[in-house]
Amino acid sequence: MSAKTLTPLEVFLDGHDDAAWRETVAELSSSIHEVDRTATQIWFYFFPVALLRAFEQAEDPAKLAQELLMQGKWLLRDQVDSSHTFLYGHRFWPEVKRAVTRAAEAKDAPARRSLIEVVREVARSAAAARRVDESLVVGIAAVGLMTLRQAGLEEFKKTPGEVLIDKKHARRTPEEILRERARDDNQGLFSFLRTTDKHWTVVWDENLDERRFHAVNMQEVASAAATDKRPWHELDARCTVNEGPIPVQCRSASCGTCWVGVLGGAEKLTEVDWRERKMMPLFGYIETDEARPLIRLSCQARAAGAIAIVIPPWNGYFGKYLKRQREEAAAEAGEALVG
Repeated sequence: MSAKTLTPLEVFLDGHDDAAWRETVAELSSSIHEVDRTATQIWFYFFPVALLRAFEQAEDPAKLAQELLMQGKWLLRDQVDSSHTFLYGHRFWPEVKRAVTRAAEAKDAPARRSLIEVVREVARSAAAARRVDESLVVGIAAVGLMTLRQAGLEEFKKTPGEVLIDKKHARRTPEEILRERARDDNQGLFSFLRTTDKHWTVVWDENLDERRFHAVNMQEVASAAATDKRPWHELDARCTVNEGPIPVQCRSASCGTCWVGVLGGAEKLTEVDWRERKMMPLFGYIETDEARPLIRLSCQARAAGAIAIVIPPWNGYFGKYLKRQREEAAAEAGEALVG
């Protein structure tokens, strides 16, 4: 964190690393409504504390960004209200933001409470204010606290705390969204006789109807996105002209620009192959033995059904940096023991 005076809650949150946050989200999983269970996990992979700390500790942040080939928006302070629009709980962001702010401005420290208890307290307060089931707010409450942790109270309070989706989509129920994620495209009569010419819908923003494209059966998701020739590069500077809404610079898992979070239909994607599994830790996106994890490289994952994804706001080679930091720390520790 910066040299500014931190509130007791900020000090408390600053004492938790990414492992602690992910463990907390995992333990809260059964309390988070199904509509946001996966989305909450994805959000925490998009915005790791370690990434912020690396830039806070860097003598020259701009040089570090160049070294890590960073692109896009990776600082939460620049997207306090917008980073979580893909969560259903975003609809309750005004109440959550006020609850987090009140907790941050309180004079007492939550020293004897766990991170889980602090998340639940914020969720309970926001749910009561909005009169909704607490399960709909737990995920976004965790997101709100992490946003406070990374942005700081001053920046956190600056934004208006608005809901950034239109009224039509804001009225959708969790059940409607879950049904849509589970639904596959109707392939018509005698579809069981066809294989290669089946087409699947890939939704990459559930809050805007036009943000979807089609993938031929077993086509790489990034290649399918490239068939969408609309000018998405005007929306995201990382996108290439005529290459679709997913940023991509290669097709061989070498650049890491095409990583995505899988909100629905992870089981309809092919399993991770050796190349994707080898490269993901180098980018710093995810390290897992799961066959079909919720974070994928879209140039490697092939679609065998309709899926819903979310495109991260940044990409880079952060994992390689973390590995080097660990190796240097281990070497220093070894020298200290020898000395």
